[in-house]
Amino acid sequence: MAMRTGEISCPSKGKLEAEDGSSRVITIVFLALLIDLLGFTLILPLLPSILEYYSKNDDGFYLSLQQGVDWFAAVIGVPLERKYNMVLFGGLIGSIFSILQFFSSPLTGAASDCMGRRPIMLLTVVGLIASYALWAISRSFGIFLLSRVLGGISKGNVSLSTAIIADLHSPKARSKGMAMIGIAFSLGFTVGPMIGAYLAMETVKEVFYLRSALVALGFAVADLIFIFFLLPETLPKEKRVSSMMSGFQAGIDLLSPLALFQFSAVTRGKDSPSRENLQNLKVLGLVYFLYLFLFSGLEYTLSFLTHQRYCVLRKDVLRTL
Repeated sequence: MAMRTGEISCPSKGKLEAEDGSSRVITIVFLALLIDLLGFTLILPLLPSILEYYSKNDDGFYLSLQQGVDWFAAVIGVPLERKYNMVLFGGLIGSIFSILQFFSSPLTGAASDCMGRRPIMLLTVVGLIASYALWAISRSFGIFLLSRVLGGISKGNVSLSTAIIADLHSPKARSKGMAMIGIAFSLGFTVGPMIGAYLAMETVKEVFYLRSALVALGFAVADLIFIFFLLPETLPKEKRVSSMMSGFQAGIDLLSPLALFQFSAVTRGKDSPSRENLQNLKVLGLVYFLYLFLFSGLEYTLSFLTHQRYCVLRKDVLRTL
């Protein structure tokens, strides 16, 4: 009887240890992603003022790009007013960041399939640190744009957070982890812009965004230290792909919008879903895409709307948030 009791208790103990390990990973990923998003969203309420800052300083590179934006605005029929062209210019700057993130995230994920989640996660955070450092020292639009480009390339850590949660063994743990990622996004996009607007209320040596840039840099450094000491590797060596190229070939499916909406990467896996489940997955994916599309557009354009239409200054942005 004692032997049978021991045999029963051992699996239960192992299950409890696995659940504790999953909960620890979920907590670490949640906190790391929250820290990252707080730093990322600091700039959102400041973009209109940053573009206006470079415009008033007669930055040569900015003015040359502005001419191209003016031509594009005339082609698509945007009214020939400076305030509308500045909004269009800001949208193009934001699109550059998002497009680079779109291309880098699948490649980052493919690299992590071969080398492991932890080292690639650390590498992306190092890239973000360099991006925020460039933003802090930027006194020309060219350096600022370079910081945004480097930040977009390094933003694959968000998709890596999802991959780490997907590595967990328990379906219950994976569901909880995905919910915590959503909470991290909500908190980050709520608190981060408020912090950025508050820090920009007082200028530092006539560079109003310096404090926000330094705080974003501090968040990224803290994120790097937090991940280095606490985040374990969740992808065992036996589950990794054999070569980097095979991982990149799988990542190509994630670079095609048509393949994304068709969930081609899922249908080519070993556990391909049934036709009915695949159809439900496509509908869910489309709804989720529309939600993210509208939510991202709202967050990004709100600061331009308040700045251009209602003449809200940097010191007043905090009240609108």
